[in-house]
Amino acid sequence: MTGHSNHGGTVAETATGTLLTIFANIHSEDIVKTILLACVGALVSFTIFLTLKWIARKFRSKSTGN
Repeated sequence: MTGHSNHGGTVAETATGTLLTIFANIHSEDIVKTILLACVGALVSFTIFLTLKWIARKFRSKSTGN
């Protein structure tokens, strides 16, 4: 006998209650703000990636051209 019992239902109920409490306390303005900041972050990240890729190609073409 291991002394443990299966409380899968209790764990699921506790997790669901916790998530519902968290969602109830999040305001719609916060969600919109988070989405906008995520979009700006993704755009900046992609722009930096393309800029660095362009710079790397410039240096590679200069080093192979000499």
